[in-house]
This record gives sequence, structure tokens and C-alpha cells, in this order.
Amino acid sequence: MRRVCLTLPTNRPCPETIRAVAEEAAYGARVFGVEVHLLILDSSDAPVLAGHRAAVGTLPPAPGVVVHHLDEVEQRTFLREVIARSGVAAPDRVLDLMLPSGVSYGACTNRAFLLAEALGCSSVHRRDSDSRYQSGPDGGEPVFPIHHELTALGRKASDVAGLVSRSRLDPACAGRPVALVGGSFVGEMSVDVAEIRRLDPAVYEDVIGLTVPDDVPEIWRRHLIDESFRGAGTSPFTGDRTTLTSVSPLRVDMCNIAFTREVYGRVPLPPATDTIGSDYFLIHVVHDAQLPGVLHNRHIVNFHTAERRSDAGFLAYQRRLAKFFLSTLYFHAVYARMAAAGAELLDTEGRIRASDVAGFVRDSARLDRVENAERLDVVDRSYRKLGGRYTGAADALAAERERLLDEARDDMEEFALLIDAWGPLTRATKSVKGITW
Repeated sequence: MRRVCLTLPTNRPCPETIRAVAEEAAYGARVFGVEVHLLILDSSDAPVLAGHRAAVGTLPPAPGVVVHHLDEVEQRTFLREVIARSGVAAPDRVLDLMLPSGVSYGACTNRAFLLAEALGCSSVHRRDSDSRYQSGPDGGEPVFPIHHELTALGRKASDVAGLVSRSRLDPACAGRPVALVGGSFVGEMSVDVAEIRRLDPAVYEDVIGLTVPDDVPEIWRRHLIDESFRGAGTSPFTGDRTTLTSVSPLRVDMCNIAFTREVYGRVPLPPATDTIGSDYFLIHVVHDAQLPGVLHNRHIVNFHTAERRSDAGFLAYQRRLAKFFLSTLYFHAVYARMAAAGAELLDTEGRIRASDVAGFVRDSARLDRVENAERLDVVDRSYRKLGGRYTGAADALAAERERLLDEARDDMEEFALLIDAWGPLTRATKSVKGITW
């Protein structure tokens, strides 16, 4: 029986989301006859973790669904065994990259990838704790993205062409399997910058413009700034629309995505800590390598938690946002080289050449930091114009200026190291027995 992994990483209270994702798992197993491993990777503190365990304990049994709820102690135990069996150099450093002490959007998903490998799954389907599902027209049943994911993932694109609403795929790619299926989100912006736009649209344009590559023409630059982090807008779901295509990273979100193991089994996500957007890397890999994907409109509803609005939460978020701005220097360089390589990123068997990707990442870490210093200058000037708590954020970022510049560069070096180690790590999962959590 085909096994798939539906994963929910979390570090915040989300019992309602756990119940909703469990319903999606049951739907996938019932409709598609697959075995769905619902994998909840929990980094919450003890009281929240206890609440999640209680929520998991009350989930109704569902045929074909196996639930795994792992806290960080259990995750670390698994990782230690995999790392030891892999024989990789610097095992302690690799463990820190897989389970860092700080928040890492990529690392939590990398752990899901390895656990999915150990469980014998053919795909990973990721959701987020700060999101929920839309309902069908007239308030019907929830519309689960896993429907389109299980319909297309891993099948030859030419076989999927008759199952979608339309095809915009290059015919040269029709013989390749569908590597990614994804949708976007509706509701609040994926990155919490709406307040900046309300306070000063000109400052918003300056700040968000830091995410746009320098070689983008001005007319497109303004369009990208306007569209950034807005997902699919606010229009509700009214009916399915699916497109077989080379999926643009701008059209999907990591709360609503699924990859085949032929993708995540070759290349991990960047393990950077405190860096928003660091988990989108594989979407770029799939797109630039010209692997087929399916874009759908079962968009997930995004919302922001109250913690982000607190003083401490606000400052922590601004640090993550600043590191995202700094990371773009390196990621844009990598994306440009991957795009130039195109299908040459694939070997003769159609698999991603992980060593090429690692080389691009490693080379990017040698870029001059002058441009990133200028990025921090823009953030500093912009935040001081906004005033209020943004002045406090500017002060906090200024006090960490050199550290932030160093971290952004070091993150790329560590990512290259993890890509090098990824093959041995994924192979080692095959010898880890007795996953019963």
C-alpha cells in the first residue's frame, strides 16, 4: 500500500488545527486508499505539549491513518540514531542543524522529510499550525488540498494532463513525473508586514523592495512588491481549478504544499534559524529544474497568532524578517544559477544533482557583504521613519548588526554542509527500525 506523510510542525497551541489535519488525513486514506502517516512534530513548551497530547488522544480512529506525535526529545532520539548510522562528519554539528535551539522553518520540515523516509512514505504533505481549511460552496465540507496532491504526485505528467482543468506545461517535460503539488492561502498576509503598508506605503515599498532581485525591470518590480506575501487574496473557494505547469514559487505557500521523495530525498531545506522564508527553497529547485507540478486553488486560510502582536513577539519577528532580507542576497544568486542550469540540474535518470546545488550554495557564501550592509541601512532608516515600536526594533537590529551579517553568511555555509550530508542521512533512515511513536 502506498504510504504518505501528512505533517504538521508546531511550536504553538493548535489543538483545533490538529483535529482539522487529522480529518484531512482520514479523507486521504478513505478516498485514495493510501496509508496516511499523520506526523505532528511538536516543539511546544510543556503545558502546550500536554494540551496537544490530549487533543491527539481524543482523535477518532480512522482506517488507514497512523498518528505520530513527537516532542523534541523523541525527535532528537531519532536524529541521533540516524546521524550515527549515516557516518557523516561532525555529527554534533549536523544534529544542531537538524534540531537547532532557535526557530527554524526549514529544520522542522527537514525532520519530517527524514521521518517520512524512515516510515517508507513516497511523499510529504505539509501544513502549518496558524492556518485552517476553506469550506466548499454554500458552507459545505472542508476542501482538503490532499485531494489534488494524491491525485497527481509521482505520476507522469502526460498521464495527469487529462485530470486537470488545463495544462501549461512545456511538452518537453511531459515524460517527467509530477514532483510538486501546491496551492496558496487566503486571508492575512503570509509575512506580517501589513501594518507597515498601512503606516507608510512609501516605506513599505522601500522595505519589501529588498526582496526583489536588482535586475528586475522597474515595472515588474512594483508589481512584485504589490503582490508579495498576499497569496491568493481573499476570494473564497467556489470550485476546483487545477493547472499542470512548472509551478512558480510566487503562486504557492509552504502551508499548502506536497513534494515527492525524489525531491526532498535529494536536497533538504535551508536550516537557517530566525529566518522567514528559508523553507521555500525546494519550490525553486523544482521550478528551475523544470520538473512538472500541479497548481490548485484549494487555498488554506492564513491567520496570525496573538503572540506575534506582543512586544517580545514583535521584536523576535522583526529579527526574523531582517534575516530574511539578508538571506535574499545569497538565495537570489543561487536561484539565478539554478535557473541558468535548467534541466541540467537533473542527472540522466531525472534526479536532482544535489552536488550542483550544494556548489551554488557554497559559492554564494563568498559574496561581498556590502550589499547586505546597505539592506540593514534601508531597514534602519525605514523603521525610524515609522516610529513607535519600530524605532525600538531599529535599535535592537542596530545592536546586532555585525552578528546578523555574520549569521546570514554562515547560514549558507551550513546549508551547503547539510546538503552534502543529506544523502548519507536519508540512506541511514532505512536501517532505523521500530518507529512506534
